[in-house]
Amino acid sequence: MAPYDAPPERSYPAFVYEVGSEKVREYARAIGEEAPVHHEREAARAAGFRDLVAPPMFCVVYAIGALAPAVADPELGIDYAHMVHGGQEFDWEEPVCAGDTVTTTASVVDVYEKGGMGFFVFASVSTNQDGAQTVRGVWTNIVRRH
Repeated sequence: MAPYDAPPERSYPAFVYEVGSEKVREYARAIGEEAPVHHEREAARAAGFRDLVAPPMFCVVYAIGALAPAVADPELGIDYAHMVHGGQEFDWEEPVCAGDTVTTTASVVDVYEKGGMGFFVFASVSTNQDGAQTVRGVWTNIVRRH
C-alpha cells in the first residue's frame, strides 16, 4: 500500500432527502427513544417544533447518501476490506422535522498516514428547505495495512 497523500479538497454531488414522519418514528423506535416529540405530531407542535422532530443522530440517515460516493471515490483508493470506522463528530443546529427536505453535501478534507494506517477525513454539511443548516459532520475512516 502506498503512503497516503492528501488530495486537493474534493466535493461530491449533493444528496436530497425528504424526511417522512414514519421514518422519524421508525428511527426513534429503533434507538429506544420514547419522547412523544418523536412519535406524536401534537406533542411535537406543543413543544414548538414544525412536526415530529427527528432524534439528532437521524442525521446519519439523511447524510449517508452524500457520503457514500465520497468514501467510494476510486481516486482515494480506500481498501474497504481493511477499513474501520474511526469516529464522527457533529455540530447540530436547526432541528430536522418530518416534512423537511434536507440537502447534504460532502467533501474529502484530509488524507494522511499515522502509525502505518491511512486516515480519510470527510466533512458534510446539511441544510433544510429554508437554507438553515441542520448539522455539520466530520467522519473519519481508518484503513489498516495488511
